[in-house]
Amino acid sequence: MPWTIEKSTAARIAPDWLKPYCKEFLQRLADQGYTPATMRTYDASARLLCQEVARRGLREDELVGRTLSKAHAAAFKAMHPNKYNQKRYCLDRFIDALVAAGVAEWPPAPKQKTPTAFERLAMEYAAYLREQRGLAEATIYHCMRFLDRFMTFRFGEKLGDLNDITPDDIVRFLREVMSRKSPYRDRTPPTHLRSLFRFLFWSGKTKRDLASSLPRVAMGRASHLSRALPPEEIERLVDAVWAPDAVSRRNYAMLMMLARLGLRAPEVIAIQLDDIDWRTGTILIRGKGKRHDRMPLPEDAGKAIVDYIRNGRRGSSRTLFVANKPPYRPFVNAQILNTTLRAAFKATGLRPPQMYIGAHLLRHSLATDMLRKGASLDEIGDVLRHRSRRATAIYARHDIEGLRSIARAWPAEGGRA
Repeated sequence: MPWTIEKSTAARIAPDWLKPYCKEFLQRLADQGYTPATMRTYDASARLLCQEVARRGLREDELVGRTLSKAHAAAFKAMHPNKYNQKRYCLDRFIDALVAAGVAEWPPAPKQKTPTAFERLAMEYAAYLREQRGLAEATIYHCMRFLDRFMTFRFGEKLGDLNDITPDDIVRFLREVMSRKSPYRDRTPPTHLRSLFRFLFWSGKTKRDLASSLPRVAMGRASHLSRALPPEEIERLVDAVWAPDAVSRRNYAMLMMLARLGLRAPEVIAIQLDDIDWRTGTILIRGKGKRHDRMPLPEDAGKAIVDYIRNGRRGSSRTLFVANKPPYRPFVNAQILNTTLRAAFKATGLRPPQMYIGAHLLRHSLATDMLRKGASLDEIGDVLRHRSRRATAIYARHDIEGLRSIARAWPAEGGRA
């Protein structure tokens, strides 16, 4: 039987001034779609705090500081050991709701120690990467790792004068990093360091721009073509995902966005409801580096989104694609797309063109299909929203007829062409 606010024992036990806040908190959870079993846990946890507030005779302006901590500790102690951590989480959420409503106040946090010179540098660098460069959190994490590793390599535990860093220090560090038993397969170490030294010079922490002294990693051109699938196999994969349930409708709509617009996986989970202009049939794409582009929304992809919104989507989040469990939050990362694509390969029995199955496969397949149908590299770059033509040039290797037109004639016997 569905859980209802009228059955809430917490609302009956709470003192008069706390009843409306308790009822509002539980109603908000019920509106978010929590199951009756979960609602009973929240109700019981809130009831324990309400009992303590009533037993202690606390008024509305007294649930602050140490008084709140004591009531919280007493309610926590009274909990049944079954699902202990879950009940404590529910209790803390109820108190957070009271704090947000302005009727409770946690004790002040312990005074933080003064940050060290390195900690201040790290905070400034992270803010630069996030606000100035617009990098993703995963990229920021790797940049911060190289900041820590290089500064430890150069100065040890205590940060020294940044102007003492020389190009020789950078080269020695790269030699140590790149000479490990399992070498890097990409250009990330110099790239992350180049970003660091551009920041140091940009912020005035170094007098010289040491980014120009960073050597590039020697890497041969890839001999293989970009992995791609023919259009008919892409259609089989996408169709295999659909089913008449909420999760399948969501996953189908997400794969349609990958297949029709060639989006990157993080761009799909970043779509907001307000990004779609249904009148003009366009959608705003939130790309890398905080770049926003408005693209036409294909009709079949739009229908898939409408079907998901009407028959599968729940919750109050403004993000389009959300988890299927309460409180229906947006996805933290785009792993859901890789998981969905792997399930599609398994369902269809198709053989993946590479060992790692990632959502980028649909992006490559769209570009390859466009090239085969006569699209120019500039047109492909516009669809994929590449910033540099070099990024699009990798697809030129698929244009066999175009390459044949510029190939030199093979010498015949006797030295004649």
